[in-house]
Amino acid sequence: MAKVAFIGLGVMGFPMAGHLARAGHEVCVYNRTHEKAQRWVQEHAGALAATPADAAQGADFVFTCVGNDGDLLEVTNSPQGVLAGMKSGSLLIDHTTASADVARTLDSLSRDRGIGFLDAPVSGGQAGAEGGVLSIMIGGADVDYQRAAPVLEAYARSQKLLGPAGSGQLAKMVNQIAIAGLVQGLAEAVHFVQRSGLDGEAVFDVIQHGAAGSWQMVNRHQTMLENKYDFGFAVDWMRKDLQIALNEARNNGARLPVTALVDQFYADVQAEGGGRLDTSSLLKRLEKEG
Repeated sequence: MAKVAFIGLGVMGFPMAGHLARAGHEVCVYNRTHEKAQRWVQEHAGALAATPADAAQGADFVFTCVGNDGDLLEVTNSPQGVLAGMKSGSLLIDHTTASADVARTLDSLSRDRGIGFLDAPVSGGQAGAEGGVLSIMIGGADVDYQRAAPVLEAYARSQKLLGPAGSGQLAKMVNQIAIAGLVQGLAEAVHFVQRSGLDGEAVFDVIQHGAAGSWQMVNRHQTMLENKYDFGFAVDWMRKDLQIALNEARNNGARLPVTALVDQFYADVQAEGGGRLDTSSLLKRLEKEG
């Protein structure tokens, strides 16, 4: 069992830190909203700290799971960031969905201090975090990954080292690119079935087991048919992720026409006040057009 710090207790980080505590690790948490950290401590065996640096004091592993590049640099490299408190030989593991550039920057900053670094964004959403069945895409050195893998098992259904620092973030971009097209396709399919007069439940019960099947179809078709979008991964977060992918594509020359189009569709949902709805709310845009 290890001494760990977990920075960022959002819809993903809160249950992930909880899994670490239940696995028997000694967990100290920090969250910008202090009340949420207090609630975590009430629910789990652990401690809370006043700053990220305080949380990282003496920790073998420090986990971060925050909003974006700016948030990540604030909780890691500011005067009160975790790098100011981490000991030599410890390991920083970042679960934030961020840019590959910031991952490489943190890798360099960490190694200058004798600290290991892994960029390790996750997929599986809030349900996956709560169930401890996330997929983790990892970039960094193999020696650091081998140290981290047993600890990550607390909430991983699958995990894989994909290359040097930044590789995890690049893989998460691949994940979001694929999801964007899938959700738009599902939204159009649901819209079509509703206009066709078919029994949507019956149709999707059949086709989800064939070539058209996907996680999105299995888990979202019913809620979309019921016009429910109050759970899951928010449109605001998806747009942030897609912007990261589109920026990277401009750098590496990849052509992402469908991703760019779906990003604009999500912008339409935001403009109608749907930024906090989950990503399957692309259907609302089609219904509005109709």
